Amino acid sequence: MHNAFVAVWRFRAFILAAVRAEFRGRFSRSRLGGLWHVLQPLAQAGIFALALTEVVRAKLPAAAGGAGYAFYLLAGMAAWTLFSEILNRCLNIFIEFSSLLKKISFPRMSLPVIVLLSALLNHGLLLVATAVILAMLGHFPNLYWLYLIPAIVTIAMLAFGIGLLLGVFNVFSRDVTQVMSVVTQAWFWLTPIVYPIEALPERIRGYVALNPMTALARIYQDAIAFDRPPDLLAAAPAFLLTLALLGLALIVFRAASADVVDAL
Repeated sequence: MHNAFVAVWRFRAFILAAVRAEFRGRFSRSRLGGLWHVLQPLAQAGIFALALTEVVRAKLPAAAGGAGYAFYLLAGMAAWTLFSEILNRCLNIFIEFSSLLKKISFPRMSLPVIVLLSALLNHGLLLVATAVILAMLGHFPNLYWLYLIPAIVTIAMLAFGIGLLLGVFNVFSRDVTQVMSVVTQAWFWLTPIVYPIEALPERIRGYVALNPMTALARIYQDAIAFDRPPDLLAAAPAFLLTLALLGLALIVFRAASADVVDAL
C-alpha cells in the first residue's frame, strides 16, 4: 500500500489539475455554478428551520439568540454534507471514470483522492458561507471553530474509508448503490442533526450514540451553535472506527485493484 501512496504523490500534479478542472467546471454553463454546492445544504437547513423550529426549540439546549435552532441545523448540516458528498461520490467513482481507467494508466487511488480534495474545498466554501450567515444573524465565529479541524479530518477519513470500500464492491455488484441510497437516508435521520439527541427517549439515546456521526456532528454543533468547547473524548470511538475502516478499505482496495478495470 506504501507504493500506492507513493504513486499518488508522484501524480499530485494530475490530481490537483483534476480538482481545479472539476471546480471550474461547476461554474460553466451555470450562473451560480459551484455555489449550488453551498446553497443546497443551506436551503435544506432553512426549510427544516422554518418547518420545525417551534417543535424542536423546547428540547434544544440553550443556544445563542432566538435563532438557536437555525444555528444548530446549519452546524449539523455542514458536518453531514461533507460526509455524504465524499461517501456518495467515492461509491461511484470507479464506474463514473471507467472509460478513463481503461484507456489511461494512472494510480487508481488518484480518483478517490480527487473526490476527497474536491469535497474538502467545497466544505471550506460552505463553512465560509455559514460563517457569513451566522454573522448576519449576530452570531460571530470564534476560536471554538478551531475544534472543527479534527472533526473535519475524521469525518473526511470516515467517509473516504467507507466510500472506497463500498466503491470497490460496487464495481462487482451495482446493487451496492441502491442499498446505500436507502442506508444513507436512514443514517441521516439517525444522526441528531434535525433534532437534538436530548429529544429522544432515554432508551433510544444509547443506540443513537453508537452512530459515529453523532459525536462528530456534535463537535460542529457545540463549536458553531453553542459557543462551547466540544467533548473530543466522546468522539474517540468514532476516530478509532475511522482508522479501522480506513485500514480495511485500503487492504480491500489493494487486493481488488488489479481486477477493478476488468470488472468495469
